[in-house]
Amino acid sequence: MASHSSCDSLSSLDPELAALVRREHERQATTIDLIASENHVSHAVRTALATLLTDKYAEGYPGRRYYSGCGVVDQVETLAITRAKAVFGADHANVQPHAGSQANFAAYQALITPGATILGMDRSHGGHLTHGAEVNFSGKLFKVATYGVDRVTERIDYEQLRAMARQHRPALIVAGASSYPRIIDFAVFGDVAREVGALLMVDVAHIAGLIAGGVHPSPVPYADVVTGTTQKTLRGPRGGFILCKAQHASLIDSAVFPGSQGGPLMHVIAAKAVCFHEALQPAFRTYAAAIVSNARVMAEELAAEGLRVISGGTDNHLALVDLTPLDMTGKQAQDALERAGIIANRNSIPFDTRPPMVAGGLRVGTPAITTRGFSAEEVRTVATLVCRVLRAPTSETVRDDVHRSVLELCARHPLPGLD
Repeated sequence: MASHSSCDSLSSLDPELAALVRREHERQATTIDLIASENHVSHAVRTALATLLTDKYAEGYPGRRYYSGCGVVDQVETLAITRAKAVFGADHANVQPHAGSQANFAAYQALITPGATILGMDRSHGGHLTHGAEVNFSGKLFKVATYGVDRVTERIDYEQLRAMARQHRPALIVAGASSYPRIIDFAVFGDVAREVGALLMVDVAHIAGLIAGGVHPSPVPYADVVTGTTQKTLRGPRGGFILCKAQHASLIDSAVFPGSQGGPLMHVIAAKAVCFHEALQPAFRTYAAAIVSNARVMAEELAAEGLRVISGGTDNHLALVDLTPLDMTGKQAQDALERAGIIANRNSIPFDTRPPMVAGGLRVGTPAITTRGFSAEEVRTVATLVCRVLRAPTSETVRDDVHRSVLELCARHPLPGLD
């Protein structure tokens, strides 16, 4: 069941929507996606998403459903749970969260009470909205203290983390990031949490696939709860999951249902089961290693072209570029690149003076282009194309020349999982 055949069958029923799906297919097929939180799923994942499992309402958990007729979907969810535990070596897994933010909300609800203090990574230093941003539920429901990166090294300042933990005595310490390019030392986080009597939650939304592929250390041995998403480096459907130690299992499950969600999306859970299965295959380890290798090539080439790369490089799937020396905002860079067929995103950088919607940096990631099979040399070419656009963001000549190169690269690497 490929995109074109799906659109063909949809055309007679809803031609307007079918046309939009075709346009999105064309957009993805003819652009280079450097958004670190996006990827391209397999044919098997896409097939699972399109099954009639979407019809079944299944409030509750396997063996404990509110509605009848759940015998088969019980087996589907159990399969996803078993595979998630195997991928990450966890005591318990909940695969029902609709997204990473919902997974984080449920984890907070299970572990702490409103008004408690959480210690999370400063959003401008790489943290996520749900790690304590004042505009988010996490910043509205809890008292928030933050840690960040060292101004010189631009890596997590673990001494500051320890000092802030001792000062604020948080009920919960949150590790993990959405735009941090280096390995995170979860053992240190675990040590700090034990010292101050805090629980430790780790959000691996971005790096779940790197952990599954063995190219980033796992937080499971150190954390009370681990939350994540399946759609980024794990290369699965859009959705969340929660891992935890056995003693927290009942609290976590209750916080997801009935605490914060109703019926689970059974077709998405089936697709999660597929992606966990894919992550258990030897080929996935090769893929994860290639993501990191390509990201390092990207960072090295950007630096060689004269751009300032935050922290001097990367250990994972993304690199951050400081646009201040170019007198350019992240918004301007993002828009200029999109006009040339390269999709990346504006991003705050450590100690940024610009608001997030403008931002002083650019985030580039390699999960999607690695899935499409871009070689290291082609990644170098992409980095060079990015630099050409950033140096002449308003030049139509540069835009058109870069766009031609983008189309040539995309033609070599069709979207996976489609006829």
